[in-house]
Amino acid sequence: MFDQTNGPGPQRGFLNSAPNEKTTTRGAFVTTRWSVVLSGADSEGGEQQIRAALGELCRIYWRPIFFFIVRRGYLAEDAEDLTQDFFSKILKDDWLQKADPARGRFRSLLLKSLQNFLNDAADRTRARKRGGEASFVSWDPWMAEAPSELTLSREALNSWPAEQVFDAGWAATVVERALRRIREECESKGRLRVFEVLSPYLSAERDDLSYRNLAGKLRVPEATVKKLLYHMRHRYRFLLRDEVAQTVADPAEVEDELRYLCGALAASSTQAA
Repeated sequence: MFDQTNGPGPQRGFLNSAPNEKTTTRGAFVTTRWSVVLSGADSEGGEQQIRAALGELCRIYWRPIFFFIVRRGYLAEDAEDLTQDFFSKILKDDWLQKADPARGRFRSLLLKSLQNFLNDAADRTRARKRGGEASFVSWDPWMAEAPSELTLSREALNSWPAEQVFDAGWAATVVERALRRIREECESKGRLRVFEVLSPYLSAERDDLSYRNLAGKLRVPEATVKKLLYHMRHRYRFLLRDEVAQTVADPAEVEDELRYLCGALAASSTQAA
C-alpha cells in the first residue's frame, strides 16, 4: 500500500476541493509531534506539551512495540503489561533527555530504547497486573481496526526477527492512519462508497485495475473514475508523508524514512505470499 511516486501537493478534500486552497510546500518548516518533543528535550519549559506529544506518539505506535515484545518470546498478556510499563518508563524517566536530535527518527530511538528495556532484568520482570496506574491503549479488540491485509500473520510473529516485526508493524501503522484519514474525508463529504471501491487501488502496483469495472460499481463514467483515483492517490501519498513527518526531526528525512518503511512492508508482503 506504500506508493512513493512523487506528485503535487496534498489535494486536501480532493472531492469538491476549494479552488484557491493552499498546500504545504515540500521542505517548509512544520511543527510535528516529534519536533515538539525534541525542541524541549533539554529544557524545562513546555513540559506538559512535550509529554502530550510523546504520549500521542506512543498511543499511535503501540502496536509495533507489542509485536516486538511478543516476538521476543513473551506471552500476549505479559506483552501487554510490558508495553504499558515501557510507555510509563519513557514518559516518567529521563528518556526525553536522551532524545538526541542527531539521532533523528522516533522509530529508531524508540526501538533502541525498547531493546534496552527488555534487556534490563529488573524491568523485564516488573510486569504489573493489567489495568494498573497507567494505561495508554485499549486491548479489546486491539486488532479490529486494522485492515486485514496489513496485519501480521501468526507465522510472521513466530518466525521473523523481532526487528523486522517491529518495522513491518510500524509501516502498517503509517498506512492504516493514512487510509483512515482518507476514509474520514470521504465520509464527511458523503462519498464513503468512493473510498470503499477505490481504496484497494491506491497503490500503483495493482495489475487488476479496470476503470470499466470500477465505473460500473460507482455508476459513473470511466473518466470520472480516473479523475477520482488520480486525486485520491495523490492525497494518499501526501498523508503517508505527513504521518512519517510526525516521527522525524528534519523534513529532509521524510523521503528516506518513507523508503525504508516501504521496503519493510514490501518485504513482509513477499514473505507472507
